[in-house]
Amino acid sequence: MTQQQSYLTDELKALIGQEAEKVEVTIWGMEKENLRRFVHAIMDPDPLYWDEDYARASKYGEIITPPIYCTYLNKTRPGTTDPISVAFQRNPVNDGGAGAGSGERRPGALPPLRTPLVRNLNAGNDIEVFKFPSLGDRIFSQQKYADIQERVGRDGSHMLIVTNETRYTNQKGELLCITRSSGIRR
Repeated sequence: MTQQQSYLTDELKALIGQEAEKVEVTIWGMEKENLRRFVHAIMDPDPLYWDEDYARASKYGEIITPPIYCTYLNKTRPGTTDPISVAFQRNPVNDGGAGAGSGERRPGALPPLRTPLVRNLNAGNDIEVFKFPSLGDRIFSQQKYADIQERVGRDGSHMLIVTNETRYTNQKGELLCITRSSGIRR
């Protein structure tokens, strides 16, 4: 049996720890109407998210957002190309292949991983919450490649496990949360 060459190249190893530029994740800031829509979408009736009197009397003293809210603010800005739409225009049966975007580097994006392994599977996500954003806050995110590891499956095929970390802060530089998402490249 021959050993397949490693896909974890020196070029990929050099990306570990590399950070993208810090960008503002929403052009609208934290505002009440989008929060209302989000809370309805996740079907969470907690009055901390919508009842000003209730929230004012709580330990927070104001309306707060669900812990995952700021991670959902990273939307495609008006006038820019939506990479998901482009991926499905190119391939209507797209399976989430990595690098299927528009080809243009979006602000705040990490450099692409140059690898022939293009199938991308979700390997898990977690969030560490430090502070809830307040209405009116401006939210910023900064991504980095936290880790890239290579594994060999039972069938002998190689895969890369890529972990991205995103830090969310407000306009005062206060850390709101850190998300970590891992993906398997096959």
